[in-house]
Amino acid sequence: MNADAAEIEETLRKLGEAERAFTEKAYLKVDLAFAGVTVPRIRSAVADWCRAREITHDRLIAAVSALWTSDLFESRLAAEIMLERKARLLVGGDIVLIEHLLRNCGTWALVDGLASNVAGELAERYAAQTAPVLDRWAADPDFWIRRSAMLALLRPLRRGGGDFDRFARYTDAMLGEREFFIRKTIGWVLRETAKRQPELVIAWLAPRVHRASGVTVREAVKPLAAPVRDQLLRGYREKRPVLMSLSDRN
Repeated sequence: MNADAAEIEETLRKLGEAERAFTEKAYLKVDLAFAGVTVPRIRSAVADWCRAREITHDRLIAAVSALWTSDLFESRLAAEIMLERKARLLVGGDIVLIEHLLRNCGTWALVDGLASNVAGELAERYAAQTAPVLDRWAADPDFWIRRSAMLALLRPLRRGGGDFDRFARYTDAMLGEREFFIRKTIGWVLRETAKRQPELVIAWLAPRVHRASGVTVREAVKPLAAPVRDQLLRGYREKRPVLMSLSDRN
């Protein structure tokens, strides 16, 4: 482990609480060691470390890569937070490293930030370079990677922009999956999109609602107007597509 990573891990271990470590490991059920440090304290430790020195691209990548070799959960989470804070230092080719990290997460607690905030940053700034990577992820055998393909598109969709057609293409292929984390992610991204672009979500979901899981539908319809929400939920329960006119969508 390089000096930067060793310094960060030493700090995290000093901040740890044994009782919290036991609880966190039981909750996340991941094969890593836990120091028992809260997320706010990890964020604070990373922020202090970043402010105290000049961070270059190469130094960032070296520290992150070293932290990810640790078996300490908090070290890996610190690496993710570091990437989020310094995402502007990343270049398109760093998607290769991000994929490696994603394949060695094994828990939503590491995957989600990496996918939405780090891969998502690269997907926005280097769309041409990363789009084929996301297309490949969307068909990957590893459900965490498939989940990451969707989450990498989340940030601009949440803002009212983004590539909904790409997300819809990924989602249409995954809609029948039984994996909870896939079903939840589909609903999550649809819900966030619906807050600013409800028409997109209604038009896509209505003819497919009979194919979607309850987890997906209940999440997706939360921001929608009550009459529309009720129609879609009824379609889900009755296992039939919903035919909805433009006037019905308001």
